[in-house]
Amino acid sequence: MVKEVGRKLIAQNKKARHDYSIEDVFECGLVLTGTEVKSLRQGRASLIDGFAMIHNGELWLSGVHIPEYTEGTWTNHTPRRDRKLLVHKDELRDLIGKTKEGGITLVPLSLYFKDGRAKIELAVARGKKAHDKRAALLERQAGREMEREISNRRSGKSN
Repeated sequence: MVKEVGRKLIAQNKKARHDYSIEDVFECGLVLTGTEVKSLRQGRASLIDGFAMIHNGELWLSGVHIPEYTEGTWTNHTPRRDRKLLVHKDELRDLIGKTKEGGITLVPLSLYFKDGRAKIELAVARGKKAHDKRAALLERQAGREMEREISNRRSGKSN
């Protein structure tokens, strides 16, 4: 059987980049059951309410919804169960140190297959206030307007 190569995106948490300022990003492996992997291969998952926590020196993913496998039997998994994350010991020490600071959260950004193995991109994030979100939106909008004006001047159009 040919080994899967490359990266295949399953789910993304686009709202996380809006609600949080991302400080650092880690790639973690996931401990999954067979029906969870089959459900992920069908491209079904939701990271919306997901977060990671450190419990008894281990990293756990909670709140991520992987729906039951449609062809599964009584051995099917629970859709919102806690799943263990796999990271190197030094990365875990870094995460423990960073989460001891106030206001820091571990948020999943994307879930994907990398060379046939399920991986999750986990961000060390700090929550944004409402005014920070508005400022980021205005900044992005101003950048778009500048790019539009530059392209209009290059093409010879003027208002």
